[in-house]
Amino acid sequence: MILLWPPLLLVSVGSRDGWSLVLCGALYAVCDLMLLFAMGLYRREAILEAARSLVRVPLVVGMGAVTAGIILSSIAALSGWPGLRHAEQMVLFALAAVVFTVCAVVARTVLRVLLHRRLLRRRLLVVGAGRRAWDLLLMLGREGASLHDDVILLHNPAFGPIDPRLLQERPQHIHRQETFDVAALAAAANADLVVVAPDERRGMDLTKLLACKKAGYPVMQYLTFVEREIRRIDLKRMELGWLVFSDGFNFGLLDRLLKRAFDLVVSSAVLLATAPLLLAGILAIRLEGPGGVFYCQERVTRDGRVFRILKLRTMRLDAEVGGAVWAARGDSRITWAGGILRRTRIDELPQLINILRGEMSFVGPRPERPMFVAKLAEEIPLYQERHMVKAGLTGWAQINYPYGASIDDARSKLSYDLYYVKNFSLAFDFVILMQTLREVLWPSGAR
Repeated sequence: MILLWPPLLLVSVGSRDGWSLVLCGALYAVCDLMLLFAMGLYRREAILEAARSLVRVPLVVGMGAVTAGIILSSIAALSGWPGLRHAEQMVLFALAAVVFTVCAVVARTVLRVLLHRRLLRRRLLVVGAGRRAWDLLLMLGREGASLHDDVILLHNPAFGPIDPRLLQERPQHIHRQETFDVAALAAAANADLVVVAPDERRGMDLTKLLACKKAGYPVMQYLTFVEREIRRIDLKRMELGWLVFSDGFNFGLLDRLLKRAFDLVVSSAVLLATAPLLLAGILAIRLEGPGGVFYCQERVTRDGRVFRILKLRTMRLDAEVGGAVWAARGDSRITWAGGILRRTRIDELPQLINILRGEMSFVGPRPERPMFVAKLAEEIPLYQERHMVKAGLTGWAQINYPYGASIDDARSKLSYDLYYVKNFSLAFDFVILMQTLREVLWPSGAR
């Protein structure tokens, strides 16, 4: 549809300035694709829950068209470019909304049919059939980027016992081999990828894996595969040696300078754009009763430094007379206005001031309170590693995991935070920032 879009514009609108029309149409296409991505309509759950995502498509496409229209109007006002005639703009807007909606609906319907008929599948050969292999298949079924995998499990007695759950649920997929001829089985299965995931690796014949790789079948270690496929770190099976020798944790001076410039520009723009919402939140708190409008609380940021985070007050004044506790769903301490501010995330806006001060970043692990950090560091290995970067207003864990208020939740969120720290880049920050828009408009875990 992207290839047909320019000629379709020229035929439908018939502008005298063809190049301007095509460029304007390209902006509509880019804004539409970016909004579809930002709203999560390319995510796994959106594809699996086709009916729910299709309802959102017209709204998201309309938002993309409005965004493109605003950008074009701003360019015309600032540069003096006359732009398109009013009638051409209206036709372009209507055409973009209709065409992109139809294309998005058709594409998702076709994809759903292909998945239903099992025509889109990846063939995986997993070396090992123990607990680690079971965990891998469980994660692939719940979070895998590929929506359908044909999996064959290669078991050798040296790898340890076969997991009973695999024997019960996938006995026909387990191939027992004494010779450990990986290349032959990969060829027979026409495998797209070989994942090495045995419970016991001592004594494994690496020359057989090398032969498999030389035969043209990619070979990947379990933890690396999980990181690339699930986009988080598997803390349950974590090996410190893998973390040391794998790529990542690169924080050059240029990276930090660019990130700081990114924080200053984005936080200033967002603070300016959301100033009316912030003022409305302050007014709502004032009208509800006595007490301060802002709430300051100690939190931990990069290198374990403690700072005072700024938020709009959403709880009663006596909320923590008995000591610090995690917020819970339906927390009775939250005021009526505070509930609205939390659901809309308006209470978080004062943290933009923390970003301008350099205490936080726009993207990074969410900051925790010092007493919680001390407790979690005792319970969860590698918890302090999340403090290699500044705490953030939004983060990879926030857009992938619902609000957590327990040790187990903190452990799950750490798997995403470590992935972010390990794979830090400005481009990754931009992706997270875009997808945060989905959490703001369709909140799933605010408390």
